[in-house]
Amino acid sequence: MKLLERDIDSLVDKYLVPVGKIWQPTDLLPDPESDSFFREVEEIRELSKELSYDFWVVLVGDMITEEALPTYQSWLMDVEGIDQVEHNGWSKWVRQWTSEENRHGDVLNKYSYLSGRVNMREIEKTTQLLIADGFDIGTDRDPYKNFVYTSFQELATYISHSRVAKIAREKSNIQLSKICKIIAGDEMRHHNAYAEFVECIFKVDPSQMMLAFHCMMKQKIIMPAHFLREHGDDIATAFEEFSNTAQRIGVYTSLDYINILKTLIAKWDIGNINELSDEAEKARDYLMKLPSRLTRLAERSAIPERVAQFKWVQQA
Repeated sequence: MKLLERDIDSLVDKYLVPVGKIWQPTDLLPDPESDSFFREVEEIRELSKELSYDFWVVLVGDMITEEALPTYQSWLMDVEGIDQVEHNGWSKWVRQWTSEENRHGDVLNKYSYLSGRVNMREIEKTTQLLIADGFDIGTDRDPYKNFVYTSFQELATYISHSRVAKIAREKSNIQLSKICKIIAGDEMRHHNAYAEFVECIFKVDPSQMMLAFHCMMKQKIIMPAHFLREHGDDIATAFEEFSNTAQRIGVYTSLDYINILKTLIAKWDIGNINELSDEAEKARDYLMKLPSRLTRLAERSAIPERVAQFKWVQQA
């Protein structure tokens, strides 16, 4: 971590955008100071009626995941090598990454509020519960495992937001499509950053990095909203139903999970890494065979067709 930290300023400049240059939520929403504000809000409300119940469930679930940002920052700041140090280069990265991510939940929250299709109070309770419950993604304080997780998760959110953008565009909702597409762009940029961190670690500590990658994939990558729940409901049920909904409308599927794994294996050139310990060689063999194994499992699994009733979203 100290070795990589020497280049953190160049990595910040490469992958994060200064506040004066990056987009802000108000750039993508009606301007409340404009005379056309109410007309634009009415247009949002009309276009929102064209989007399905399942679509809104997924959009709200994505938004709540983004809004649980305090959990993610406190988790990353406690990773070994970051350790909440005020003037540490890694803590600089985490704070600036957090500041960029913060805009995602903000813009989706405001759009959802204006849409007239969702129950904002139930959403707010779910968001508060998700932050209060916290999460355990199986990384402990290990930076290697955490960077595998963020590399995977940022790519997963890129896929989800991109697919939501595509569905919105198909329903002629250009504004919402643009919002989700620009969020997806941020997520891809962040994915590339964390993937580069891992690539750098493979060059200096290949065996331990391989073992960390193996560990995370063997226990399976858990989504950050794994403890998602509605007020008064069981933790597991809401997340499972949200995931089923995302699969049903093709926003994020088990095949996407497998394709992300394939992408990371190729990006880090796992098959050609040298000077591995015997244990790390076995870990690599497991990783190289894992996509095929997961594909066979995915082909045998069925996506539930039952539509869950969430408190978040009003039926059209």
